[in-house]
Amino acid sequence: NGAMEHGNWKSMYEAACAGDLELVRYYVTSGVDVNYVHPEFMSTALVSCILADQSEVAIYLLDNGADPLLLSPWEEMNPVEATAKRNLPDLSARLAEAQTLKS
Repeated sequence: NGAMEHGNWKSMYEAACAGDLELVRYYVTSGVDVNYVHPEFMSTALVSCILADQSEVAIYLLDNGADPLLLSPWEEMNPVEATAKRNLPDLSARLAEAQTLKS
């Protein structure tokens, strides 16, 4: 049922950018892949929500398996670069932690 998952991913992505943590949590707990890059969007939910200044959602995504180094093709940056661009020091620290946990 890939089409349904991709529809849910779009809804989760939009909720992440809007800062709707409850809706993001609903989709993530329903099994939506937080590292998926939709061919239509060419963007990751993590980078997009960071660029939208949604740090709380970004931290939730990291806590639920989002890759702190995954390149978002549309923006041509990874979460660490996006966080530096938006100047979010708290999130930078959290991303550094996430990288340490992944390695």
